[in-house]
Amino acid sequence: MNLFQVYPLFNINPVKAEGSFLWDDKGEKYLDFYGGHAVISIGHNHPHYQNKLKNQLEKISFYSNSVQNDLQTELAEKLGEISGYENYSLFLCNSGAEANENALKLASFHNGKKKVIYFSGSFHGRTSAAVSVTDNPKIVAPVNFSDRFIKCEWNNVAQLKQLLAENQGEISSVIIEGIQGVGGIILPTEEMIQALKKLCAENDVVLIMDEVQSGYGRSGKFFAHQEFDIQPDLITVAKGMGNGFPMGGVLISPKFKASNGLLGTTFGGNHLACAAGIAVLEVIKNENLIENSEKIGSYIESEIQNFNHIKSIRRRGLMIGIELDQPCAEIRSDLLTKHHVFTGNSNDANVLRILPSINITEKEADIFIGALKSILQN
Repeated sequence: MNLFQVYPLFNINPVKAEGSFLWDDKGEKYLDFYGGHAVISIGHNHPHYQNKLKNQLEKISFYSNSVQNDLQTELAEKLGEISGYENYSLFLCNSGAEANENALKLASFHNGKKKVIYFSGSFHGRTSAAVSVTDNPKIVAPVNFSDRFIKCEWNNVAQLKQLLAENQGEISSVIIEGIQGVGGIILPTEEMIQALKKLCAENDVVLIMDEVQSGYGRSGKFFAHQEFDIQPDLITVAKGMGNGFPMGGVLISPKFKASNGLLGTTFGGNHLACAAGIAVLEVIKNENLIENSEKIGSYIESEIQNFNHIKSIRRRGLMIGIELDQPCAEIRSDLLTKHHVFTGNSNDANVLRILPSINITEKEADIFIGALKSILQN
């Protein structure tokens, strides 16, 4: 049997990782400045993370959600404390797409409505409803398409008001990313976020904030939306939540009431996943990584802002989009092949996406800065 080839692959086979670095099967060392799509939040194989997983593996790795699991309670309490959402509830699952599926479903159960507004440039996942609110026709199969999912232009308050008026009483939820990641690190305006919160409240519409990529300290706040001092009804998380262990979750406002069988998952919140999630939260807190995210992000921006060929830098914390005056593909390739630095791309061909672990150091950032300068100054 062969693999179903849906990914374009670099000719690199990583076999070892530590901190911000990877080593391939030939012994070559690489700086990871992309974190596997923002998944590696506290660095590869962090000692505390390793020990938590090893210790848990010696006890119990999995049982279903038909039994009590104190690790789930511990994870929820620690997540509530560090995020400031102590009064919310937590539903645990396996991925960002699954988190968004459950958020959309929970919103519809709550108000009995079935239409959803999403935004241009959005990415919320590849599963049924999640891909239907993703702005990429290439990955929306006919079975996923429905006129229940309505697109609004990003940061267009007037259009949002119009869509709510045209669909009076039919909109169940609005889903928005804290910062658009795949879209190219596109930031929401304060006007948009404040209007969105107000309009949702006035129209009995659930506000779903997708913090799958922008959450967990990456933006310099625990959640990107906290820059605007609002509280969404539902917040979805994944990626950096498990530092590589597959897990996701939905933070749920007290206005939603749970009932047996309302939501469910086989693997979500298993013992190993919770051990990974607890370790991540403990490292973020104990090593002040939210502050480090803003500190190092600001340092990188200040060092590269005057480089040739950079048109603009869009940044919150260590979520950085570098807009070039040319497609970034060749530059990204040179960073990888000539300087051994992993970076990312986006739906905007000219935007280089930077998502290193949030415990990265200035010394490690200097490797990227030097490599980028070498390429762009030519």
